[in-house]
Amino acid sequence: MMDQKTMTDYIIQKYQEDEHVMIQLFVQWCQNYEIDPLSLYQKAYPTQGANETLKSIIENNEPIDLDIDSGTLIEILQMFGNDDLAFMVSEEANKLKK
Repeated sequence: MMDQKTMTDYIIQKYQEDEHVMIQLFVQWCQNYEIDPLSLYQKAYPTQGANETLKSIIENNEPIDLDIDSGTLIEILQMFGNDDLAFMVSEEANKLKK
């Protein structure tokens, strides 16, 4: 049986891993549609400084052959509370359809 601290650390680690995957999917979606992920993130969160995790993933990202559906990405972003970013992705996805 895990003690409370171990359980908390485990949950935080899992969340961070999942968040990492979410950012990777966002970056891949942007690359698939030739959108700059940093500038799109900046539009969504203009008051935030640079997101170091996002920069790191962009710099070290091995492109994967994965077609990410815009709707799925929006749902994933919303699950993590990134509603502003989900909105920006939705705006971009609508532009792509035209």
